[in-house]
Formats: sequence, C-alpha cells, structure tokens
Amino acid sequence: MSFFSALFRYADLRYRLVYSIIVLAIYRFGSHIPITGIDLSDLTRLVNSNSLVSFIDLFSGGSFSRFSIFSLGILPYINASIIMQLMTFVLPELKSILEEGEHGRKKIAQWTRYVTVGLAIIQAVVITIGFRSFLLPDVSYPFFMVYSIIGLVAGSCLVMYMGELMTEKGIGNGASLIIFVGIISQMPFYIKNTWGLIQSGTSVINVGFMVLMLIGIIVGIIIIQEAQRKILVQYAKRVVGRKMYGGQSTYIPLRLIQGGVLPIIFASALLQFPLIIANFMPFESIQVFFSRYYTFDGIIYNALFCILIFFFTYFYTAVSFSPVDLAENIKKYGGFIMGVRPGKPTEQYLEAIVSKLTFFGASFLSLIALLPIIVATLTHVNSFMGLGGTALLIIVGVSLDLLKQIDAFIIQKEYEKVAV
Repeated sequence: MSFFSALFRYADLRYRLVYSIIVLAIYRFGSHIPITGIDLSDLTRLVNSNSLVSFIDLFSGGSFSRFSIFSLGILPYINASIIMQLMTFVLPELKSILEEGEHGRKKIAQWTRYVTVGLAIIQAVVITIGFRSFLLPDVSYPFFMVYSIIGLVAGSCLVMYMGELMTEKGIGNGASLIIFVGIISQMPFYIKNTWGLIQSGTSVINVGFMVLMLIGIIVGIIIIQEAQRKILVQYAKRVVGRKMYGGQSTYIPLRLIQGGVLPIIFASALLQFPLIIANFMPFESIQVFFSRYYTFDGIIYNALFCILIFFFTYFYTAVSFSPVDLAENIKKYGGFIMGVRPGKPTEQYLEAIVSKLTFFGASFLSLIALLPIIVATLTHVNSFMGLGGTALLIIVGVSLDLLKQIDAFIIQKEYEKVAV
C-alpha cells in the first residue's frame, strides 16, 4: 500500500502526521520570537565568524543568531538524556528502577526533565553574561539578565515538551524531528552562500565536486544505515502434546549501526556544551584557547568528535543488544547457529560479530563527520561547512526512521484488520 493511499485510509495516521506538523510549525514560529535588548548585527557577525557557534545555530534552526526564546533549542534535553542514560548504565540503582517497567521509565523521564532544566539554567546564565557586550545602549543589564534567563529556560523547557508531545501523540522521535526541521530550515542559506562564492570567483568545478561529494555521502549513509548482517538460526523439531514444532530456519538481522543517528547526535550535542560555556565566559584566556584550538576544522575538536562517536556507538550497542539474552532465547526454543554450539559458544560468537559490526559502523560515522571538512579545506568551498556530514547523517537517518515508523504503523493496521 502506498503512503498517500494509507493517509486517506487511516484516520489515526493522518492525525499523528498533522499533529507533528502543527507542533513543528509552532516550534518554527517560536524560533522567530526574539528576546529583546541584543544588537543582532553583532550577534550575526559572531555566528558568521565562528564555525562552531554557526554549528550551534544550525542545530537550533537559526534561533541562536536571532536570539529567540528557543535559542537553546533541544540541546539541554539531549545532554540531559546523555547524562541519565550514562548514569542508568553505570549505577545499578537507576538500572533497577528502569527495569520496573512503565513506572520506572516515567520516573527516569521525570528526572531527565529536572536535569534539562538545570542545564538550561546554566547555559542561559552563561550566555546572558557573555552577551553583555552585545546589549543595546538603552537596555538595563540587570533587567535584561532577569528576563533573558527566564525566556531562555522557559523556551528550552517548551521545546523539550513539544518533542515529548510529538513522540507520544505524533509520529517519529520528537527531539530528532526538531533537529531535523532546524537543519532543513537553514538549507536555503547554504545554497545562497554557495551561489555567492561562485559569483565572487570560486571555481565552479570545486563547487560541483563538493556537491557531488555531499550526494555521495547521502547515498553512503542510506546504504550503511540499512546494512544488516543476517545470522542463520536453525530450529530443531520438537513435539509439544500432539503437535510438532520447529524444523525451520530463520535469520537474526544485526544492524551495522545499532544506535542509528543517536551516536552522532549525542556526540555533537556534548561537544557544543563546553563551547557554549567557554565562549561567553569573561575569561579571555579561555576564549582564546577555544577560538584557537577548539575549531570546527581543528584537530582537537575532530579528534574528540571521533572518540565520542566511537564511545556512543559502542554504548548504544551495549544498551540495545544483549548477546547473553539472545543466546539464551535461541537455546530455550531449541535453536542453534550453524556450526556453533548453543549456550556460551553462541554468546561469544554473537559478541564477536557485533563487536566487528560496531567498529565498522563507528568508523563510517567518523568518516562521514570528517570527510566534508577535508574536502572543504581542499576545494576552499566552505559554504556547506556548517552543514557537514553530521547534519546530512541526521537528515537521512531521521527521514529513514520516520518512513519506517509509518510503514510499521500501516502494517500494524493491516494485521489488526485481518485479525478482526
């Protein structure tokens, strides 16, 4: 069944899509509501001159350069989610709470919201202090500090709430969709800047090579995101009562990247947090260090980026995939992998395969993150530098995930209709 015919056929699907679109429209509207008192021309110059600040602006959908109420965007919530998931993985007490079922998940989600508010307050205070030099002459700084912090924190909490609403009542992951829409909204500016480079004398061949490279990255992302290693499992025949079960074979699909786009989203978000803090601190030495060494195309930033990508790729693989449980279930239902004994050997076999897949997946994510920077340095076409492989991976990954969720919804409805 096609997507458009399913829209006309299923009212629930129409409702979810319309709901998500309305929430995203409200988010885009709010990103144009400014917090007054700032000279936006000075702020725009800062964004244009600093590639990392420009990357933060990309994640917020341009809200940061407009100093809107949604300037912090979804980043505080993402950072809070990182902290809580790491704590859940490390602390047995939190892990036991999470395993309580729906009640435990709600409790962890509530604590994540508290951490989000705390991070939003810290970032709002730091940004407000750092923006003191951008104040308009007739604006009272103490008064600006009060309403700026309140506006930024309230806006961040509202974005978090909208993301949760879309996840619950809409379709797709709300936080990912907010980042997705923010990145898409900046695409016209990148195209305009590229045209400006051509008019100023930049080689058309270099621009064409950069565009072809971006298209190639998109194709590669689609192939890798959909890549699977299929493990053949054979089930022996067994008699239960008067019926015979088993005697069939099936496949266990192991994805190359278990975490999807989450590792690179979390790595990007975590790298922006110290920048937001340091870039607006009143200590010149810290600002000089970050402006000189912590740059978008610098060695330190990209080395940390690759390390975090590997860390979160392995982390999400460990969280989402358990070789022990899978090997136990295969043995429990009388199955075995061809050439591998059930039990512990099966567990070790699966661990070895997943470890190799995760390594190649993390290596691919790192390559995607670095390749546009390398090509931009060689071709001197830096108009797409802010977009980069990270943003492309998010765009493609979120699009594929959204399509899969829609397909899963349609299949579920078809099964329900057959069951009735």
